[in-house]
This record gives sequence, structure tokens and C-alpha cells, in this order.
Amino acid sequence: MNYKNFSIGLTGGIGSGKTLVANMFADLGASVVDADEVARNLTAPGGEGIGPIRKEFGSQFIRPDGAMDRAMMREHVFSDARERLKLEAILHPLIKDVSLRQAQEAKGDYVIFVNPLLVELPIWHGMGTRVLVVDCPEELQVSRVMRRNNMSAEQVRAIMATQASREKRLSMADDVIENDRGIDEVARKVEYLHAAYKKLAENSAS
Repeated sequence: MNYKNFSIGLTGGIGSGKTLVANMFADLGASVVDADEVARNLTAPGGEGIGPIRKEFGSQFIRPDGAMDRAMMREHVFSDARERLKLEAILHPLIKDVSLRQAQEAKGDYVIFVNPLLVELPIWHGMGTRVLVVDCPEELQVSRVMRRNNMSAEQVRAIMATQASREKRLSMADDVIENDRGIDEVARKVEYLHAAYKKLAENSAS
């Protein structure tokens, strides 16, 4: 499998259900490369991002166990766009390098790059020969993240404000999965798209 011939860029706003959908594709045989998971590894104890983060932001953002203090950093960067750009400049090139290495080594039917900022940042444009957007109403995003992450509505909306608008994501989508109608409906759409993607991947390899 050569991910350069055919791959999927999967994106969606926070709380839209990207992980749910990606896991369903993985269960069917796709190889999933998750940017958030790569970022967690890079900012874990001993991760490649820890040294540059300590140098740029200071040791107060590194926990005693050597991992980045994600809660402190999130509060810091979401209140200051300049600081967020500094963090992105450190992490996103590293995330991209690791993601491409993982894709090169993938053994599934095709590769899915899961990335919440696929639309927002130029560094991620072109990750995936097709763009799949997981979509739901913004009110549902807010309620899901409040429940999942124990955040206030204001905190969730602050994060959403840093992401592309729902309209912009949908305008760039080749395919859309609407995640507001129950898991069974999502699973049916995933199965349909997986069959189509598998055929496209096979055709691109021939």
C-alpha cells in the first residue's frame, strides 16, 4: 500500500466524533494515523517535543513526571493567539514527520489521517487525497465536550473559535458523515464509505 496514491484526511470540530468514526474505519481494516495521539506521545515523558517546549515556554509547563502539563498549556495558548502559534510551530512539523512515517509503515487497506486542524493550517493541506468531515450541530459539540472533558460552555466555545467554522470544513469536504443521528446510522455510513475507499485504493495501486 502506498498512502501517497490514496489516503483519507479525516477532520471535524472538537466533539464531532472523529475518534468514534476513525475507530469504526480501523475495525473494518483501514490504518489510522491520529495526529492527537502522535502529539500526546511527543509531549509525554521523554517525548521529542518536551525539550523545545521547555526552552520556549519554561519549566513550569512541564510536570514533575516529565510530560507537558496539557491543562496548563491549553489554558495558556487558548487565551493568547501568539502563544498558540509558538506551540504549533514546535509541534506540528514533528507531528507531520511522525504521521508520514507511520503512514509509510501502515499495512491496512488504506490510510486515514485524523487531524482536527486539517482545514485550518496550511501545513496539513493535502494530507489525504480525499477529505472526510465528521459533522454535527455546534450545540451538540458543546454539550459533548462539556460532558466528556468537564469543561464549561465558555471553555469549549473558546476552543471552537480557534478551529475552522463548520461551514468552511463542509465546503472542503469530499465526503461527510453526520454524527447527530445515532451510532447505527454512523456505522452504516462508515461501512458504505469503507467499501468505496477500499475500491479506490485498489484502483490507485493498479
